[in-house]
Amino acid sequence: MPNAAAASVSRCGWARSDLSIPYHDTEWGKPLHDDRGLFEFLILEGAQAGLSWETILRKRDAYRKAFDDFDAERVARYTLKKVERLLADPGIVRNRLKVESAVTNARAFLDVRNEHGSFDTYIWQFVGGRPKVNRWPAMGQVPPSTPESDAMSKDLKRRGFRFVGTTICYAYMQATGMVNDHTVDCFRYREVGAGS
Repeated sequence: MPNAAAASVSRCGWARSDLSIPYHDTEWGKPLHDDRGLFEFLILEGAQAGLSWETILRKRDAYRKAFDDFDAERVARYTLKKVERLLADPGIVRNRLKVESAVTNARAFLDVRNEHGSFDTYIWQFVGGRPKVNRWPAMGQVPPSTPESDAMSKDLKRRGFRFVGTTICYAYMQATGMVNDHTVDCFRYREVGAGS
């Protein structure tokens, strides 16, 4: 249960638990330009499909351990034997398609990085290299996808990525700070906008 001080701060309505509050307060919506971090969120957002983000946050440390701290070069070399070991790991989402897609996506990620110099350079082009700042009064007004996430999804799929539908891409954009979707009354709205 979150402490009273944390509960008294105005924040986005979805941040209510011992895991979601610190994640919201320190990571969500903060512009991320680190390739390893961008790869981590690519894998975690894909794993989240059909599940709650809270479930993925609870498994995040296990994912880091299982997927070599999200080292894309190592994940790209995973064999069928390694995939079978991952499917036996109770710490992660044991869905064959999602686990196999992590390996496929690591390979596609490396291809993009080789082509563009960094995955960061590639992925941020979908918002013109700068965070898109929205002004939502309430979380219920935040769309599940946008033309930018549509374009990202289409291009990622063309490059061989899996579990990158437009809704997953928009959640990825929110998580990595490509868009600031903190509600205007949230204390992080201005902090994120100031580059915190």
